[in-house]
Amino acid sequence: MSRSAADRRHGILIIVENLPVPFDRRVWQEATALREAGYNVSVICPKGKGFDASYEVLEGVHIYRHPLPLEASGVFGYLAEYSAALFWEFVLSIKVLRRQGFSAIHACNPPDLIFLIGAVHKFLFRKKFVFDQHDVNPELCAVKFGKSSGPLYQAMVLFERLTFKLADATIATNETFRKIAIGRGKMPPEKVYIVKSYPNHDGFRPVAADPALRGKFRYLLGYVGIMGQQDGVDTLIRAMGHIVHAMGRKDVGCIIVGDGTEIENLKALSAELNVGENVHFTGFLTGHKLLTHLSSLDIGVIPDPPNEFNDKLSMNKVFEYMMLGKPFVQFDLAQARFEAGGAGVVAKQPTPESLAEAMVDLLEDEPLRRRLGAKGAAKAAKEFRWENEKTSLLKLYGELLA
Repeated sequence: MSRSAADRRHGILIIVENLPVPFDRRVWQEATALREAGYNVSVICPKGKGFDASYEVLEGVHIYRHPLPLEASGVFGYLAEYSAALFWEFVLSIKVLRRQGFSAIHACNPPDLIFLIGAVHKFLFRKKFVFDQHDVNPELCAVKFGKSSGPLYQAMVLFERLTFKLADATIATNETFRKIAIGRGKMPPEKVYIVKSYPNHDGFRPVAADPALRGKFRYLLGYVGIMGQQDGVDTLIRAMGHIVHAMGRKDVGCIIVGDGTEIENLKALSAELNVGENVHFTGFLTGHKLLTHLSSLDIGVIPDPPNEFNDKLSMNKVFEYMMLGKPFVQFDLAQARFEAGGAGVVAKQPTPESLAEAMVDLLEDEPLRRRLGAKGAAKAAKEFRWENEKTSLLKLYGELLA
């Protein structure tokens, strides 16, 4: 495929390993914002359920998807997954270089290994390298494997350090991540840009609820997001078990939207706890179908457990529930509480039973639900402006590729 000299100068290659595009809303918003600004944008990502095309062009963005041999669990599983992903990412990066061309690689973690591909292109082809830090991998490693020391943890620290060292610029999702980039990443402050994960108001707003999703249930709660070991969706299912059996509430239904490495374990847990009639797994959803499901909920749930990893994260769920005017229940997470601004209810203890009680209390208090939903929607309308974040993203590339 031929390409112009301008396309060569202004091409950007985004690499993301843990979610398919366009399901990864943040990555898709970045890709389309850059495309609208005149950049030639390509994305490399894994295949996922409903996103199996090896190559397609959506809204002018070239998407290359690769297979993964397994959904990882355990140290050796992650090594196999990441090794396969790196192989395909490198192969596809060469294909993109030949077909569309690019001036910069935009690497989205986890894992902090994409710098290896960035290093090849930086030193052999003089491409720029941008690190878009979605997660803090040393803390994630500590949570997943229960160790904040030892060879594996030290490897995560090293990979993060090398990623920052290679980066010509970095993107942080909040001020906490910015401090990490400047502090332990040794990045010059002027090279760290904050781009928050706010949805775009133009395409993310309430729609009419679908009565069929509620079915026989008086109340409907839900979760949207990734389902990994650290995301706490098992706690939500155990909470549903407590609601249905210990509290005797057969009138509460739960919709779980998304996918991830724990999905089969979660389905098995749902069957084991005999809540299969009350819990429905939808898989990946996008566009109007996603908005319909979320708009049909009475409340959202953020079951991510308190720990040193989740405490630092800006969670898409917070922004999405608030923009749709949905109150939600969460555990005591510093960053999530700050961003919620009082639009959610905090469970008293980090247990399934406490989460269940907080969810039922909120479901039965309709005036409180209305107040919290309105408070969240008002804060989102005022502060959650993707247009501002897009400006920061475009400023980064305007300065980097000047």
